Amino acid sequence: MMKKTFALGIAAGLISLSACNTSPTEQAADNIESNTEAVADNLEEAADNATTDAGEDALENQADAVRATGQNQAEDMRTNDPDTNLSNGL
Repeated sequence: MMKKTFALGIAAGLISLSACNTSPTEQAADNIESNTEAVADNLEEAADNATTDAGEDALENQADAVRATGQNQAEDMRTNDPDTNLSNGL
C-alpha cells in the first residue's frame, strides 16, 4: 500500500509539472485519465485479494471498464466533442 501511495504521489507531481505547458482542456483530459487509472488500479488490487475466482474476475472486469471509460472521456475532451464537453461542464 505504501508503494502505491508513493507512486500515486509521484504521478500527481509529474502531472502537475507537465500541466504547466498544456491547455486547460488537455489538463482536464489528463486528470480524467489519471483519476480513472487510480480507480482501476485500486480495483485490480482488490481483485488480487478476492476470495473467489468469480469475485476476482468481476473486479478485473470493472477495472477494465473504468479504464476504457476514462480513455474515452479523455479522448472526447481532447477532440472537443461538444456532447461530451457539455456534460463535463466545459
